[in-house]
Amino acid sequence: MPRQAASAPRMALDLVPMGDGQADSYGGQERVNNHLPPEVNSKMLYQDVVRIAWPSMVELTLTQLASMVDLMMVGQLGPWALSAVGLTTQPKFLMMTMVMAMNVGATAMVARYKGAGEPEKANAILRQSFLLTLIISVLTSVVGYIASEPMVRFMGAADAESLDGGTVYLQIQMIGFVFMALTSTITATLRGIGNSRTAMLYNLTANAVNVVFNYLLIYGHFGFPRMEVAGASLATIIGQFVAFILAMMAVCRKKSYLRLRIKDDWRPNREHLLNIWNIGAPAMVEQLVMRAGIIIYSKTVASLGTIAFATHQVCMNIQALSFMNGQAFAVSATSLVGQSLGKKRPDMAQAYSRRTRRIGMIISIILGLVFFFFGGPIAALYSDEPAVISTGAQILMLVALTQPFQSSQFILAGALRGAGDTRSTAFITFITVLLVRPGLALIMVNVFHWGLWGAWIALVADQLLRSLLVLLRYNSGKWKLVQMH
Repeated sequence: MPRQAASAPRMALDLVPMGDGQADSYGGQERVNNHLPPEVNSKMLYQDVVRIAWPSMVELTLTQLASMVDLMMVGQLGPWALSAVGLTTQPKFLMMTMVMAMNVGATAMVARYKGAGEPEKANAILRQSFLLTLIISVLTSVVGYIASEPMVRFMGAADAESLDGGTVYLQIQMIGFVFMALTSTITATLRGIGNSRTAMLYNLTANAVNVVFNYLLIYGHFGFPRMEVAGASLATIIGQFVAFILAMMAVCRKKSYLRLRIKDDWRPNREHLLNIWNIGAPAMVEQLVMRAGIIIYSKTVASLGTIAFATHQVCMNIQALSFMNGQAFAVSATSLVGQSLGKKRPDMAQAYSRRTRRIGMIISIILGLVFFFFGGPIAALYSDEPAVISTGAQILMLVALTQPFQSSQFILAGALRGAGDTRSTAFITFITVLLVRPGLALIMVNVFHWGLWGAWIALVADQLLRSLLVLLRYNSGKWKLVQMH
């Protein structure tokens, strides 16, 4: 198998000898000694965390900014267009559920094999995951295209204009679904070995393509047809196809640690598929539960009318920008925890996750201050509707207060997934996203009649409870004992 390029930076983990995987006994529970191994220092650990997180931070943030620009352009068509695009969000995520779940398993397994020094097995996981995603995505795209209108109608389209726009938008998304899914699998495995820079480069290129075609196709500039909402969707899948081509080029290079080659063994491997499934199945349950809860929640908000749902969509889109901080450092946590446990060093896994959380916390506080004081001007970028701007600014103050808790939740959940402890995160999601958020939203909206404010209070309650439960699970230390073969 090809070796990783010699220019790849050494990690602190590379300096630490293989451990025996044993934790110290303390108070009848398993724990890891808080002292760093003598070969490394805290500065080295922070450097490893940032080295993996910064490309993901740039990639995810600029991807979300591109999404925000997309929605801002669509928003100029009117509240109906914001609502139409918003109604497709949860169906799209629902279609991606199984792929995203299997990607969790692929990331964790590749990280383990990278830490254990077994590149052959890491590459086998890439091939198995690629084939699995190809089969799943082809079937899903066909079903999704056929069921686009019923799904948008089910999400609560309040008028014919939103229903028609949402249906066309979702159908076009389903045409490009296979390429998006395969790219996500390549990205997941690259992140497993700590290579987040490559994914950053091809995704940023795709985002630039997306924004350019948004400008050309939504309004019909430079002789292109004016396609409005359909143009925004077409621009997105053009960008996704570009990302797929560049991702394939990245994993077909001779010097890549992860490499796809026709001559390698592509036959299904029971052991590898079982490992991917064992980690991915709970993640799939988690994603399904999350989608079900959010769909119930979104339908509750949609019942408030087009203006309220447009405001909600704007706030959700802005809040998603804050997710990028937690998700970027969760990439670090997943990769470094997985590699540390692959090397049988749970002490290093805990040291990495602790420092990852600290950096993420600092950035989240800065983001919270921006949302709290500048929510109004940010919301005004999406719409000139006074109700959207004023209510959006108030809701973003709530979003600001959740930032530190949200960041901690993302990062520690990433650490748990890197360890293969996906069952606990699935259970936590079941409690919070399926029960707490939609349950409280239904009560706040339909019983207390608090409108959009009530729906967002329910969302904040979900975030706070989820953060607490993830922290308790992480502090239990049980994730260090998860075994993979």
